[in-house]
Amino acid sequence: MLPAWAAAQNLPVMHVSTLVGEDPAATVSEYVLREAYRRLGRTLVVQQLPGERSLIYVNEGKMDGELYRKLGLERDYPNLVIVPVPLLTFELVIFSRGTSFVVHGWESLRPFTLGFVRGNKIAQENTQGMKVEQVATMHQAFEKLVMGRTDLVLGNRASGMAVVRSQKLDGITVLDPPLASFPVYHYLNKKHAALVPELTRVLKQMQADHTIERIHKSLPAY
Repeated sequence: MLPAWAAAQNLPVMHVSTLVGEDPAATVSEYVLREAYRRLGRTLVVQQLPGERSLIYVNEGKMDGELYRKLGLERDYPNLVIVPVPLLTFELVIFSRGTSFVVHGWESLRPFTLGFVRGNKIAQENTQGMKVEQVATMHQAFEKLVMGRTDLVLGNRASGMAVVRSQKLDGITVLDPPLASFPVYHYLNKKHAALVPELTRVLKQMQADHTIERIHKSLPAY
């Protein structure tokens, strides 16, 4: 109903994609960007797609933007333009079900079979040559972990814990330290490059007036 409402109000609609699945990071990003676009007189519509397809669609202009991703994606997807204000900090951690070891960076994962969502670029880049099971959603990653088909799951701490809670999974632990912690950003297809300065201005305004902070605090996972 949202696109129909927006059309009735004559508001431009921005169609933005993100990964499939229950994801508190996506929820935070969506709330922040929905308010940012509202201040610019636009409406945000978010569509879930498999991770790699989401990036390809934005790069090809089939979608207007990518909800949130790490810095530097424009190197592989040259039609993406970053909005240079971080939406949140993404913490990539290791989820285990009975597997315990001393975490010393990515190389310490080599003996294990690793599950993660397809399109998780940082996991893909850092597990080259390792035994991996890429899946469409975090739910599927944890299903394989519980079934014993993988030893570990790699993913965002908040997103993974949301799956653990919703599926009432027992015996899942998070191994420390995190593999990585980094800010994530909104991306647009280059056809919307003229929006980048305005979105940057509005998001910085939302930082200054504590709107982004209030959104984070209003959502339990963050």
